[in-house]
Amino acid sequence: MNPGMQRRLEQAAERFEELERLLAEPDLAQRADEFAQLSKEYADLQRIVETARALQALADRDAEARGLLEDDEMRAMAREELDAVAAEREPLERELRRLIVPADPNDARNLFLEIRAGTGGQEAALFAGDLLRMYTRYAERCGDTVEMISGQPGEAGGWREVVVRVAGRGAYSRLKFESGTHRVQRVPATESQGRIHTSACTVAILPEVAAVDAIEIDAGDLRIDTFRASGAGGQHVNTTDSAIRVTHLPTGLVVECQDERSQHKNKARALALLSARLLEREQAQQKNEQAAARRLQVGSGDRSERIRTYNYPQGRITDHRIGLTVYDLDNVLEGDLDVLVEPLAQADQADRLAELG
Repeated sequence: MNPGMQRRLEQAAERFEELERLLAEPDLAQRADEFAQLSKEYADLQRIVETARALQALADRDAEARGLLEDDEMRAMAREELDAVAAEREPLERELRRLIVPADPNDARNLFLEIRAGTGGQEAALFAGDLLRMYTRYAERCGDTVEMISGQPGEAGGWREVVVRVAGRGAYSRLKFESGTHRVQRVPATESQGRIHTSACTVAILPEVAAVDAIEIDAGDLRIDTFRASGAGGQHVNTTDSAIRVTHLPTGLVVECQDERSQHKNKARALALLSARLLEREQAQQKNEQAAARRLQVGSGDRSERIRTYNYPQGRITDHRIGLTVYDLDNVLEGDLDVLVEPLAQADQADRLAELG
């Protein structure tokens, strides 16, 4: 346990005892808002304190068992006890690390997922379609819902650009490490010589901004245009100008929404997306000023760095940020993203623990 983590535990224990005294005050129940706030903080700290106490009890058992190793008659029993302590310690240490690291305030939020085809022409657009399908299937496995916001189809399939909203508790926490440049190496269907081509797409994950956190947008800074939504034909093509394009004049940011048939709903979605992008822009600016860029670029939306390579001929995926390689391409593309998401979350946790030190 590093010194920073030890300090956090000591502070948690001190605050926990202070909260016990505050919650015991007889007149606190009359102050409902304060009581609710202190009770929540108490419950959060209680999990930390109880886990730390359980680890201390294991440390005592470990020390006692080691003291019996010199006794020939007790040695076998002592080794069994040490094995049992080790097995119990690992999950408790993992849980304590999770509890002690400051939570990301965006983790429980919904998100906007943006995928844009980069270098590679039509092949990049097809890869953007593959990524959208991968994320959609993963979201469905997690019980999340995916709603189309806007999109520009590729000439031969896939997407030149697509924006969707992923809604579900903890949606952002699961996909927040996906921002960056995703590279694909494969033989295109149109390649007669069997040569491997390299294409790329950029992915951005933006937490949906809660109303209380929303960036204030002056209506005078907006230009709102309506247009007829594009479609593949048939009964679902809009016959009215229900699609919305919003331009934020000071920054030049442009967002569109054409999924809903209601112009009012499309406008609300477009403004929500604009707010999320403006918040991302402001947060990125703050991070640059503070020189706080981290190895995983959590939440920065940095599109310039290649974060992952999907190599089809070898069935291999490599995440360059943590040096992780897995040979399970087919299952990952079918939405089994946990093999990538969990190691990234663990690496982020390790980074945060190191910062505490």
